[in-house]
Amino acid sequence: MWQPEPDWVALPGGTGTSTVGVWRTALGGRPVVVKRLGAPAPGDPAVLSERTHAGYWRREADVLLAGLTSETPGLRAPGASVEEDEEGVTIVRDWVEDAASSGLFLALSLGRFSGAELGHPGFLATTLLRDRLARVERRGGWATLARTTVADVAEHLWTHRERMLSLLDGLPQVPQHGDPTASNLPGRDADDAVAIDWGTLGHGPVGGDLGYLSLSTREEFEPLLDAYLLGQPAGIAERDSVVLGARVTAVYTALNRAEWALARVAGGEGALAGKYRHPAVAPHLRTLQRTFGHMESLLEL
Repeated sequence: MWQPEPDWVALPGGTGTSTVGVWRTALGGRPVVVKRLGAPAPGDPAVLSERTHAGYWRREADVLLAGLTSETPGLRAPGASVEEDEEGVTIVRDWVEDAASSGLFLALSLGRFSGAELGHPGFLATTLLRDRLARVERRGGWATLARTTVADVAEHLWTHRERMLSLLDGLPQVPQHGDPTASNLPGRDADDAVAIDWGTLGHGPVGGDLGYLSLSTREEFEPLLDAYLLGQPAGIAERDSVVLGARVTAVYTALNRAEWALARVAGGEGALAGKYRHPAVAPHLRTLQRTFGHMESLLEL
C-alpha cells in the first residue's frame, strides 16, 4: 500500500475527490511537491472514470505525461514526473516559489493561454461548468440560497441555467486551465505564469478562465478584462464574447460556492442570517457580492 514518507510535510489543497494528499519534501537537495491521486474504487462515482468529465481522476497526470503544458504561451507547468501503480498515480513536481503576481499579469497570461494549441486528446475537460452545475443539481440545487436575500435572483438564474450554458456553448471554445486561482498560478517564468493543478485542463468558452480568476483577485473586472484582451491573440473572439463567457462563469461559480458554504453551516442552531459572518462562509458571500453587477446583466439577457 502506498504511503507518504514520514518526513514529508503535508500541504493544504489536497481535498479533491481523487487527491489522497499533497506534500513538500526534497529529492537530492531539490525542493519538490509530491501529489498522490487515488484510482477509483468500487462504489465511487462513475464520473471519476469519464475522461472528459470535470471530475476525471487522473487528468493532471495525463496532461503531464503528454507534456501538453510544458511550453504553452501564457501558462506553463513546472518540471514534473509521474509514477503509476495499481492503486493510483504519484506526481512529483518542482517546487514553485510564489511570485506574488498581480491579477493583471495573471489575466494577461490567461489571455495568451487562450491561443495555445493543445490538440484534442480524449482526456481534456469539455463541459466544466455544466458538470459542476450537474453536481449541484444532484445535491438539491441552490436550496440554501433560497433562504437568503438573493433567493429571487438565484431562482431565476437556476431556472435559466440551461439557456446560459447554451450561450456558453455558442462562444469560441479555447484552452482553459479550469481553476485559475492565484494559488494555482503561483510562479512566473519570464512572460509566463507557472501554473499548478492541471486537473481541470480542457477547452471551454472564451473568457471562462477570466471569470474564474476575477473571483479571487484584488483588481476589479474591467482592468482584468482589458489585460485578458491584451494577451489574447488576434482573431480569437470579440470583446462582447469574452465578457459574456466571463460573466456567466463568474456568477454561476460564485453562487455554487456560496451555496456549498452556507449548506455546511445551515444545520446548526440559530437563524441562517446569523451565520453569514462565519469564517467559512463570509469570504464566499463577499465574492458573491462582487458579481452583483454581472448578475444584473444576465437578468437582462
